[in-house]
Amino acid sequence: MGDFPVNPLVVIGVGTSFAFSGVFYHLYQEKKKELKKLKEIPVFKPDRHLIQILKASPHKRLQYVAVEGLVQADGEPLASQFVPRSFGVIQKISVEETWKYWNSLSRTWNSRTMNKKETNNSVPFSLVSPGAYINDLFVKVQNPLEASGCYLERVYHRVRRAEEGLVDVVVQGLGGEKPVAMVESEELLRVGSTLTGFGEVVLEGGQVMRLQAPQDGRKFILVPSDYRSFIDRHESSANMWKTLTVVTGLSGATILAKIIYGLVGNQDDRSK
Repeated sequence: MGDFPVNPLVVIGVGTSFAFSGVFYHLYQEKKKELKKLKEIPVFKPDRHLIQILKASPHKRLQYVAVEGLVQADGEPLASQFVPRSFGVIQKISVEETWKYWNSLSRTWNSRTMNKKETNNSVPFSLVSPGAYINDLFVKVQNPLEASGCYLERVYHRVRRAEEGLVDVVVQGLGGEKPVAMVESEELLRVGSTLTGFGEVVLEGGQVMRLQAPQDGRKFILVPSDYRSFIDRHESSANMWKTLTVVTGLSGATILAKIIYGLVGNQDDRSK
């Protein structure tokens, strides 16, 4: 074993490559299963075809479907507090302060966030079919704040630096803490933006369609894009895991082949 030609670090590298390849392959298979389930979900737009399907369904209910449309406020939309002529149906405004405090043990200034304030506003809204001249058919979105998904767009973000005078520096230094900045941000679900909702759709009164959280426990999801773009992102994610699986697997196999080739070559040299 004294003349063993293989570097232990190389062996560890081979094992690590195969281990990562196994992990990436598992993630790829999980993403493939998720993608298959997504593609099995029926997709509709807020039109007469959806009403006909609902009327023909038991209890005038579709348990889990995707509805794609444009966001339209049912009444007066919310005006952005920071961006002129920008309107939405869901609004999130957050303000937080960043302070530094003196750590006497490490003898350094450390940062922390404090006095964070968050305001959430919403108005009733519906999804209408893109390109429709008369929006007489729509799907009302019930309790959108209960839905998961990153469907808000950040329309404003500003960092206000704290202005320090000489007196303030002395006082804050004695107190062991000082303000650094205040961060303001606003997020909106804009009127007119494309939104795809995954959930249960019911027909009420023969004409009013409503998208709501499913009763069977599946997730109520709102996605800020059309259905095709949503699927494309999942396919890109699956391809990424697939590529990483191949790359790490080939890397490990290549290194292993070189090790075996070196061992065989050394054995032949000894035989000669």
